[in-house]
Amino acid sequence: MRAEGNLEQLGTNSKTEAIAANSSPSEILNHHHESNGHQSNGASGPEVGSQDNGGLVVAKPEVNSLAEPADTVRPTQKVATPRRRWHINYGWVTLISIMVTILGLAIDNVWLGFAGAISTLVVSVRILLPSWGQIWSQLVPGPWRSFIVGCGGLVAGIITLLMLSGANQQPGSRNIQINWDAIGAVGEVVGALGQILIAIIAVYVAWRQYVISKELTIQQNRITQQQTIDAYFQGVSDLALNDEGLLEDWPQERAIADGRTASILSSVDADGKAKIIRFLSQSKMLTPLRRDRHLGRPILDGDGGYAEDRASGVRVIDLGVMLAGADLSSTDLRWTELSEANLVRANLCNCDLVKANFSRTILYEANLAEADVMGTRFFYGEAETASPRSRTERPNYKTGEYTGAVIENADFTNVKRLSDAQRYYCCAWGGSKTRATIPGGCEGIPNKLDR
Repeated sequence: MRAEGNLEQLGTNSKTEAIAANSSPSEILNHHHESNGHQSNGASGPEVGSQDNGGLVVAKPEVNSLAEPADTVRPTQKVATPRRRWHINYGWVTLISIMVTILGLAIDNVWLGFAGAISTLVVSVRILLPSWGQIWSQLVPGPWRSFIVGCGGLVAGIITLLMLSGANQQPGSRNIQINWDAIGAVGEVVGALGQILIAIIAVYVAWRQYVISKELTIQQNRITQQQTIDAYFQGVSDLALNDEGLLEDWPQERAIADGRTASILSSVDADGKAKIIRFLSQSKMLTPLRRDRHLGRPILDGDGGYAEDRASGVRVIDLGVMLAGADLSSTDLRWTELSEANLVRANLCNCDLVKANFSRTILYEANLAEADVMGTRFFYGEAETASPRSRTERPNYKTGEYTGAVIENADFTNVKRLSDAQRYYCCAWGGSKTRATIPGGCEGIPNKLDR
């Protein structure tokens, strides 16, 4: 019995503490009133008395300090009666104000007319103000809002000046006399301006529809182009790989891959070309690979990849002249393999060419202005011994002879992060036109082209 009483009291105290932590003082008092009533109504004889049948003294529950004393007067809560709010019908107020205005004009009372007009104006503004901003933003285009407000102000100013001008008053009369002829002329002008404004808005709406249609067409073309590029990636991968995932490209398969690449490069924009070049570069399809002399299959290098052979390797896809005159401006060509490609008159302006490989690439009259060429390879070996590619001589990748890019008449205006070795090679083999565009100048570097 004692244990049950202690457990019950412990539960009551913990519940009281939880309510005290999360409730207001009035809620705490109500809870204790309910708890005390429940304890007094539900207590039995042996638990309330001082002794039970066995003569054991039963511990009485402790009185909680938060409980309300017996002699404390409970605060009476006043129920707030809702006050009746007067609802103003602004529509009736507006009609009454208009009637007052008409009455003032009819009896030629200026003050009554002014009072009615001002009250009509104030009440109308009060009615229209909540929804005016939303209607104004939805119906009136942004560029035309100031123009419309200016036209309204111009018309209002002209009407006010006509009504307040001396020609509009009779001699000896202080009341304003409305010149209906002038008002009619102003109305005709306003009507003409309204027609012109409607025509201008119609032209603007048609122009906006054209712009939106053009944007949707461009977006749809971009989606279609991406789907075409994805299909090309899948097709080339299926063509060059066998069932085991190893590279197996026979001569006819390489020819088909070249044809697919040439076709898609001519039908996509600059960003699409850059995506294709990055994919082919990272998949080693543009890198010259060492081949088996009997079967022509690529040889593994023992480190999980295929062995490169710059001197006599065979590429899966040979770009050749696919990018001649191509527009690749403002694209990402980092870590791309463009060696021995023909980029005559290609536009590489503002490109990211970090770590790109341009060895033996033909960059004749190419535009590399504003491009980032940090780590870009234009040659192998040392800059002093490197020279551009030759049609008759084999390249020497140790000394750099005939391994360099053809950069004659190329534009290097404001290229970024050009190293000293790159600057030396470009000044030595770029010719006089290219030397004039090299950042930092070519002083002290010989012109080995002599032209």
